[in-house]
Amino acid sequence: MATLLHIDTSLNAETSHSRAVTAAFRRTWESEHPRNTVIYRDLDADPVPHLQAAAYYAGFVPTADRSPGERAAFALRAELIEEAERADVILLSAPMYNYSIPSTLKAWLDHVFAVGRTAMTEHPSLAGKPAVVVTSRGGSYQEGTPQHGNDYVQSYLRQALGTGLGMDVTFIVPELTVAPTVPAMADLVPLFEASRTASLAAAESRAKELVMRLAA
Repeated sequence: MATLLHIDTSLNAETSHSRAVTAAFRRTWESEHPRNTVIYRDLDADPVPHLQAAAYYAGFVPTADRSPGERAAFALRAELIEEAERADVILLSAPMYNYSIPSTLKAWLDHVFAVGRTAMTEHPSLAGKPAVVVTSRGGSYQEGTPQHGNDYVQSYLRQALGTGLGMDVTFIVPELTVAPTVPAMADLVPLFEASRTASLAAAESRAKELVMRLAA
């Protein structure tokens, strides 16, 4: 039995492209091995607060030495970190908002990025754990397009999750998601549809691959 930590961040519900792809991954994860479990957080519906000084500095105090106030301040961080450590795979939706990630996801990362435990230590507790990131975007930022180089979602998350936390990061990128609703992008609708189809297939394929790996 394996555990998936599934985190959605899109402010859209039924119309979210990133949520559609994470849902495809999760359906496959659960259907391929019915005993697999899921921890779910919707950071749009139930956001975590921004990291504040008391919770940050409590992380530098050994657990046994924390005062009641420090334990209370660190309680949410402990919960979020333990969820990530308990999971065998972390699935994140990270739609591009203003060239970067949703602030709700940044808040979650700030809590989980714990110096001496999950990061900046010889043996980070999340090292090697697969992270599957679905990053949807309204346009295209591929090489050769006018927006090439302006995507700070993948570069940031590759640094934070990969270099910082030591995780094995895979990106799935549904793009051109506004093409069906923007008249000037009508000619790009077939490319959007192809990207959506490929992203759903990639999510299902990656889920199957990870289930098989973890069951071996």
